[in-house]
Parts: sequence; structure tokens; C-alpha cells
Amino acid sequence: MNLRCTREPLLAALQTAAAVVPARSPKPVLANVKLEVDGTAAVLSATDLEIGVRTEVEGVETSAAGSVLLPSARLMAIVRESPPGTQFEIESDGNATVVKAARSQFRLPAEDPLEFPSVASFPADACFELATPLVRELVKRTVFATDNESSRYALGGVLVELTDSSVIAVGTDGRRLAKMEGPATVQGGEPPATQPIVPARAMQLIERSLGDAESSVKLALQGSDILIQTGQTTISARLVEGRFPRWRDVFPDRPEAVTVKLVAGPLLSAVRQAAIVTSEQSKGVDFSFEAGQLVLSGQSAESGQSRVEMPIEHAGETVQIKLDPRFVNEFLRVLDPATTIAVELTDGQSACVCRTEDGYAYCVMPLAAD
Repeated sequence: MNLRCTREPLLAALQTAAAVVPARSPKPVLANVKLEVDGTAAVLSATDLEIGVRTEVEGVETSAAGSVLLPSARLMAIVRESPPGTQFEIESDGNATVVKAARSQFRLPAEDPLEFPSVASFPADACFELATPLVRELVKRTVFATDNESSRYALGGVLVELTDSSVIAVGTDGRRLAKMEGPATVQGGEPPATQPIVPARAMQLIERSLGDAESSVKLALQGSDILIQTGQTTISARLVEGRFPRWRDVFPDRPEAVTVKLVAGPLLSAVRQAAIVTSEQSKGVDFSFEAGQLVLSGQSAESGQSRVEMPIEHAGETVQIKLDPRFVNEFLRVLDPATTIAVELTDGQSACVCRTEDGYAYCVMPLAAD
């Protein structure tokens, strides 16, 4: 096996593949990345047996096909510590692998590539297709609301409901719920509508691997795995098992609800100010929607009290609710500061529902009033 390439595309492919290489594993072979060379293409793959990555190294020249296992951490160090624009040549005879540059050479042990678990390629069957900017928002706006610490495994993933015309992503930890929706299309036939629960870690890897806005993202299911293709990278992940909560019940029709329009940036600043004096024992912030203003207040025995006023367009009766500022802040941080939010409230015991005009909705349960 032999290939030649420059530092930058090799480093980019290594960084993508190395994201799933386990730091510790009972299977030492998983500490490697697999390099496969065929004709004019080279593919790096890695897996921790739950998530797999295959990514093509761009701009390579090859003179001999084959495959080899390379220690991920050492190869990454070799490439990263080399000057920009370095030309590398990697060749292996099955007994050892030599990595050459103009002023350096490294001889690495070669393990049997047949011992490395197979990493799935994207299937040629029918698949769903989504716009890259939408996928970026789907991940950013839902994954923060998941809960990997819960004994309910389904809460550690994002529900992705796919049809031939739409996609809805939902993340929840049981105390708040984030939902983002948008358009979808199908390619290569008519894949059946599906509702997989994708691990939060796989969703984060998908976001990091997204290409430019002009390219699309493809999704397909194979048994208990989901496969996502973005640019030169294919990510496969084992789906989360378990029953996802009936999330639609969280967004009931409430014609009696009070709706107040707020802007994300100023609201985030006000919530952060009000939360300065809160503590773990007294972490709630009181939101009082009064005529013409929103008053936010927090207090704790050890830190004192806060009161922050914010002008709003509201002329109705006063509505009060106590919310966890962390849940509010995490929601506001994933939005553009200029985004307008419609906040729906009924009373201090019912959920607070926030919506934006681009298909995003967030529901957070109130804390008990003091």
C-alpha cells in the first residue's frame, strides 16, 4: 500500500475519524484508524463499536492499493506537529508502516487490518435528504436538552421523525423539551417514514462533520443503525433503545394562554443578571410579566437578592412563573440574539412554551414557588 498527500486534508480526515476512537477500550485494536487505499481514493475509518466514521482523504495520489491499521494518537501527533503544506508519503508492506515527509520519517508497527471491525458505508438504497444549514440547527437546538445520566435510555438521544416532506427533531430530559422542524426530501425511491432515536454524541459528531451550506445531508436506516452522509464523511451509529416520551402532549392547544413577544439577546442578558445571586439550594428566577415590563428576581440566603426590569409589550394581567435560569439560558444561547420569541404562559404551575418563527419550540416546566 502506498499513498501521497498533503498535510491539511490528511489532518482534517484524521480529526474527523479520531473523534470516535475510544481513549480506553478492552479491545486495543480500536485505538487505531484503518486506512484503505483503492485506485485514486483513500478512506480513513474508526469505530468504538457504537459509532463508526468513514471519511475520504482528499487530493491523494496512490501507486499501490491495500489497507493498514495506524495508531490514531501517534499518527495524529505526526501530522499535527508537521509544518503547514508538508507532503506525506505513507507506505506499508504488511509488517510495518513508514510515514515519510521531506525532513522526517517514522516507522510504525502494523497490525492486521482484518482484526478491525467493519465500518458501514452509506447504502445505495432510498434515503432522506436534508439541507446542511437545517441539520446544523436541528442538532444545536435539541441536543442540549437531552439527558445522558437518566436511567431512561431514550432520554439520552434525539428523536428524529422523518417523512417524505418533513423532519422533526426532539430532545428532552423530562424537565424541558426542545423541538425543531423543517423540510425534507427523499432520493432513490420512497423510504418508509421512521422515528429513530439517535445518540446525542452521534448528533454532535454529525454537526462537527457538516460540510458547506451548498451540500446536502443524507440519512438512511439499516437495521438498528442510522447512517448519515455529509460531504466526504459517513457516520454510522447504533440507535438508542427505549420508548420516547409522547412529546406532542407537551404542546397542547391553550387558547387561554398569554403570549408575550421578547427578543432573545436582551432576555438572555436579563436572565443572567437575575441569576447572579441564586444558588444550588435556591436556583430559581421569578419571572413576573406585568403591564409594560418583565421583572426578573432571584435570591439566596448567602448571596442576597436581585431585581432586573425589562420593557415589554404586555397590557394584560400579571402572570408569574418561577423557572430554572440554566434551562432558560441554554435555550436562548442557541438562538441568534435578534430572534423574536413568542412566550406562552397560563399560570405559575403550567409549562412555559417558547416558539420562534422558523419551526423551533421549547417547553420548560416551572419550579415550585417559594
